[in-house]
Amino acid sequence: MKQLIKQMAVLERVDQLIRLKATGRPKQLASRLRVSEATVFRIIETMKELNAPVFYDLNRQSYVYTEFMIFKCGFYYEELDRDTKQNVSGGYAFSNLNRLLNF
Repeated sequence: MKQLIKQMAVLERVDQLIRLKATGRPKQLASRLRVSEATVFRIIETMKELNAPVFYDLNRQSYVYTEFMIFKCGFYYEELDRDTKQNVSGGYAFSNLNRLLNF
């Protein structure tokens, strides 16, 4: 599990650098991430397989996105609007608990 978390952190860091257009050349990115250049190429290929519109811009000497893109991997809390809350059902036990809490 620790390996997966580490890989996700690397992907998030690469995403951040790509959005900043600050990855540098593949060799520089590899050094920054403390991985091999071959690993950088595998990371970029994985991102492409996940539908990230990423390419290497020779003029900027950096990987860039062709569209606005953010990589997110994890659990995030989102406040629901009133209508959505009314349509969410947690089942019989949830409705009983909800009635008890609103007593």
